[in-house]
Amino acid sequence: MKRRALFAALFAPLGAAMGGASARAATPPGKRGAEALPNAPLPQPRSLAVDLATALEMRRPLVVMVSLEGCPYCKQVRENYLVPMRHDQALPVVQVDMRSTRPVSDFAGAPRTHDQMVRAWGVKSAPTLLFFGPGGQEVAPRLTGFSADFYSAYLEQRLQQAEAAGKGR
Repeated sequence: MKRRALFAALFAPLGAAMGGASARAATPPGKRGAEALPNAPLPQPRSLAVDLATALEMRRPLVVMVSLEGCPYCKQVRENYLVPMRHDQALPVVQVDMRSTRPVSDFAGAPRTHDQMVRAWGVKSAPTLLFFGPGGQEVAPRLTGFSADFYSAYLEQRLQQAEAAGKGR
């Protein structure tokens, strides 16, 4: 018992110095600082045109998460990836809900509901992330569903594609 305590006392600082940084780097975005953002929701757009203009001013795509109330995978994507990225990286992201009658103006300024937008985009499952650039056009492939194994890599790839497409405008 004393050996373990001595070993832990001697090597804990070394482990923190060597393993701590790599452990943080390997952690998906949502796992860092999640405690500081308890159940923070994503904003729900009133005007997609205004939100897109704001995103483009930042030279970023507008990320739209299509969600469904009660969807556990939506909650994972929102809480572990999008909310932290919105907070830490100022990612322009909004949430549109399937089956919701909440009003929203589309990219042309026409009044719609969340559900009408979801249907217009042809989204059939949640969560689905859409990446919009100039003119309200999709600038990267959609990210549909959730798999914890590679989600962070897929999301980063889509964001890079979307940002590269925006720079080519």
